[in-house]
Amino acid sequence: MDLVIPVMDGFEVLEQMTRLGLIQTIPVMLITGENDDEKTLMGYALGVSDLLNKPFNPKYVFCKVNNVVQFYSHRQERERELQKQKAMPEQQARRIRQSNQFVIDALSTTVEFRYMESGEHIMRVRTLTKIFLEALREFYPLTDEQIATISNVSAIHDIGKTLISDAILLKPGPLTQEEFEIMKTHTIRGCEILDTLNYIQDEQSYRYSYDICRHHHERWDGSGYPDGLKGDEISIWAQATSLADVYDALTSERVYKKAYTHEETIHMILSGECGAFNPKMLEMLVRMQGTLQEKIDRYARQEKDEIEAFFGNQKEEQISSPL
Repeated sequence: MDLVIPVMDGFEVLEQMTRLGLIQTIPVMLITGENDDEKTLMGYALGVSDLLNKPFNPKYVFCKVNNVVQFYSHRQERERELQKQKAMPEQQARRIRQSNQFVIDALSTTVEFRYMESGEHIMRVRTLTKIFLEALREFYPLTDEQIATISNVSAIHDIGKTLISDAILLKPGPLTQEEFEIMKTHTIRGCEILDTLNYIQDEQSYRYSYDICRHHHERWDGSGYPDGLKGDEISIWAQATSLADVYDALTSERVYKKAYTHEETIHMILSGECGAFNPKMLEMLVRMQGTLQEKIDRYARQEKDEIEAFFGNQKEEQISSPL
């Protein structure tokens, strides 16, 4: 939809769509010939999926539209599954939780594809979050069930980036201050997506997801965003996901940087080059730095076995109940 159209402009159409509840089910891409940050922010605030600047390459538009449609299809499919789930007996709950894990991974991996990465970042962040939370039990009383749930939903920490323009998300050089402000909104937009997905089964899981999406860029000294939280105002699950995100980003190769070694990464985190972290978490990181890679490998093998077991069970069920 162009911003300049008869009767009412594009923003007025978006306001009407929001009032009628259509913006949650119909993706909208705005077309504009202007490079106006104020209009860009207004469009995103009204729920547009993306913004296209004239002139544009039709093939490029096709790819962007395809990405948006796939995202909405994933969301609608998940909502249909939830409706079916309400009628299922309790004995199937475990299988449903396993299925939810793959749905979460599928949704959050769209972020990595926007980055033109493999999507493995999502899996590693989940593994690291679980390792860090288990090591922090001496400071924070967390049950096995809590850790499993938190590490599971940590996969969606960057889901809000699916709504950030490619011009900003994939920019090869440094972002301008205005572009960085737009990039920072992915924390808030991730929470907006959570409200529309409706996949969370209980209030506690929703709280974990919300805190992680919104606060994984907060820092212990209050220098983070979007809310400038300080110290233990930041939930421990958001802190653990944040540390996992930073560690994996540093040790992974990207199109714009080489991968740092484990030793270099630990030094950068401890020296404050990546922002301030909870002293208890840094103490934990120092103690486990010699065994961290071994733990990562072990958990990766366990996760692989769980995935294979899940699909094996699915195959057996299909054979026993072909209809």
